[in-house]
Amino acid sequence: MTDRARVVVSVTASVDGRVTLGRDRLLLSEEAGRVWHSMQPDGADAVYAARMALLEELYAPTAILEGSGTFVTEDAAPLELPPAADDGLFEDYLPPEVVDHPDHRKWFTVVDGRGRVHWDQKGGEGIDLLLLVARATPPSYLAFLRRETIPYLVAGNDRVDLALALHRMRDVLGVTHVISEAGGTLNGALLRADLIDELHLVLLPTAIGGQGVPTIFDGPELTLDQLPTQLRLITADPSPDGILSLRYEILGDSSDG
Repeated sequence: MTDRARVVVSVTASVDGRVTLGRDRLLLSEEAGRVWHSMQPDGADAVYAARMALLEELYAPTAILEGSGTFVTEDAAPLELPPAADDGLFEDYLPPEVVDHPDHRKWFTVVDGRGRVHWDQKGGEGIDLLLLVARATPPSYLAFLRRETIPYLVAGNDRVDLALALHRMRDVLGVTHVISEAGGTLNGALLRADLIDELHLVLLPTAIGGQGVPTIFDGPELTLDQLPTQLRLITADPSPDGILSLRYEILGDSSDG
């Protein structure tokens, strides 16, 4: 098996590390989106454009990574769909009309092992939707993806195995670099699994606060046999209106061995 796709986490947060306004307040909603937008100084768009240009220059990534929590709240149940037999559904689904389309250039990849997101948009402008699922994903959801011609890779049993998924994205689809723009839950899982190679962090000059509000790396606390993940600062660029752009190299395993 070849090496896995390398992972660069690219995230925007308040100065206290919050990446949203509350655990069940999706930034895609109109109200939360309006409040989040109000936090952006006038120069924010230029900072974001510079970050995107740098990522393209450094890595030319062919996959963006998101978690299902970007689209649905944590208590969202799997979709109610017509029953489906599992014959053949747990094999990768990579329809040639999507994978080999001459306009295809990048994957918008979403981890949704529980089958909770109803997709009515499948991409555009050369960016195509790709789902990462597991053998525990409801067969009815996989049948839905096939009816909608939405590609998926199967990686893991009870849940999506992120390390295996990254290996398979490279082996099967030739993806060498993934940019994770996910929320704290997925980025926290990547951190605990030692799957992050670099962090690009934009800090806004705003404090949100709030107990339980998702942070850059959410998820389980360190166990007694783990140490915090060490980072090496590569660049730190402040903007005139108080935005701080940070780039870090991840220095390896968080376990003390």
